Amino acid sequence: MAGGEGGGPGPGKVKAGSRPPWVGLAAAVWVQVAAGSAYVFPLYSHAVKEALGYDQKALTMLGVGNDVGENVGLLPGVLANRLPPWLILVIGSACAFFGFGTLWLAVTKTVAMPYWVLWIALCIGTNSSAWLGTAALVTNMRNFPLSRGTVAGLIKGYVAVSAAVYTETFNGMLGNSATNLLLLLALGIPTACIVVMYFVRPCTPSLEEDNSTEHSHFMYTQISSVVLGVYLMVATILGDTLKLSQVVTYLLFGIMILLLLAPLAIPIKMTLYPNKQTKEKPSTLAPSYSTDSLSGADPENSEPLLGSATATLATGVHESDDSTDLDVLLAEGEGAVNLKKKRGPRRGDDFTFLEALVKADFWLLFIVYFCGVGTGVTVLNNLAQVGMSVGANDTTILLCLFGFCNFVGRILGGSVSEYFVSLIYVSTTLLGICYGVQFAVMIPTVSELFGLKDFGLMYNFMLLVNPLGAFFFSALLAGYIYDKEAARQHPGVLEPSNCYGPDCFRVTFYVCAIVCCCGTLLSVFFIARIKPVYQMLYASGSFRHPRSQQQLH
Repeated sequence: MAGGEGGGPGPGKVKAGSRPPWVGLAAAVWVQVAAGSAYVFPLYSHAVKEALGYDQKALTMLGVGNDVGENVGLLPGVLANRLPPWLILVIGSACAFFGFGTLWLAVTKTVAMPYWVLWIALCIGTNSSAWLGTAALVTNMRNFPLSRGTVAGLIKGYVAVSAAVYTETFNGMLGNSATNLLLLLALGIPTACIVVMYFVRPCTPSLEEDNSTEHSHFMYTQISSVVLGVYLMVATILGDTLKLSQVVTYLLFGIMILLLLAPLAIPIKMTLYPNKQTKEKPSTLAPSYSTDSLSGADPENSEPLLGSATATLATGVHESDDSTDLDVLLAEGEGAVNLKKKRGPRRGDDFTFLEALVKADFWLLFIVYFCGVGTGVTVLNNLAQVGMSVGANDTTILLCLFGFCNFVGRILGGSVSEYFVSLIYVSTTLLGICYGVQFAVMIPTVSELFGLKDFGLMYNFMLLVNPLGAFFFSALLAGYIYDKEAARQHPGVLEPSNCYGPDCFRVTFYVCAIVCCCGTLLSVFFIARIKPVYQMLYASGSFRHPRSQQQLH
């Protein structure tokens, strides 16, 4: 074991015992809710537009800055293997404080600032999401290596439901004030991270494949998260349609806090009713910072980007593996030295970032993710204006609906990967679910195909599709068409700020639909390529971790 019970959560110190991973997961819930700051851009975007006199194109460029900050997480991805999680959380907290604090000063007109300063400030503020998300996700994926899909769905699901948490807080506690919301982001995110950062730490992982207790704990966590999501959506709709008293508002907010604390029930239950079998069985396993080679089990090599995909699909699973081993033995018999070491990693092994970067599977996943999520983020960034264009002036329900369905999609997507009033509201529901599913499926797919060695860096590289999609589909396309249609509707106004009717986003949605169709076709091709790998990884009915086969016996 790499560490004991004592000591700080440094990169080389591991918390032993069966409870710490669950305490860390409960703490990560609060980190991820705080990390959803980028999702609340629609709540204050209109106030920024009105207070500072921006047109829609300038506002959509701020939306690009929002997505750039949230998703450009290469630096925290690199540092995830070099710094302890608590330090990554501190850096993310500082980003939130300075970024959103600057925006608050500008919107309240305390300090006059040029547009480019606000753009950079928004990037810095939302970049806190990348730092917080990397610390929470990477740490928990390593603490629960056999339940990667479920953990990814839960961790990222709480980010999605954070939109509803912020919306409920915005409506009930902040009086629908955009300036109060920005102040909350600047001060609340650092406070939440400082409170829980000690508990987000590397722990001795559980590598038992058939652990019914662990499965029931995950089931409870998933159910409690769904209850939270449903409750937040109902509470937001009630608060938006009925005039609730201050007492009822505080009561609803208090129930939300209790539901956010629900995952803590697991370590409390483990303390009060310890499992004797687990307690008597000492663990000597180090945290799963990387997976070992799936030696003798992986069906095929992950060929280079310029390699032939047809040849790979035509090769039999065991035939390919046996012939490769035979070649190695023959070469060694003829005097070749270290030939096996020169052979690159195969699907399911640990890849470095540079090794993954030249693989066709990596770029196929990147393009598929771009087609789906890159177009979805366009809807999210323009959600307030989309709602107003069709007469839904109160966009808090739309944001809550999108956030809840995004959350449902992530929970369902994570679980599936582990086990294989008007039209605007229906569309927002479907978009939210699809957006969330793709996000949740991408995370375990990266870890299962390319390992956990450089997972933080590869995961954050995949997130670059969000700012790329926001730039091409939101800033260049949606913003231009919206302003052009607004100018047509208001010919006498120099810079009209609002557009009404379906033509405001019709062409944008047509283009996004075509891109999604292309992404669907690429997804089918990608699935055909990786199907043999997953038949091997899940041959026993659940994810088969290589260490579990070697160290548990």
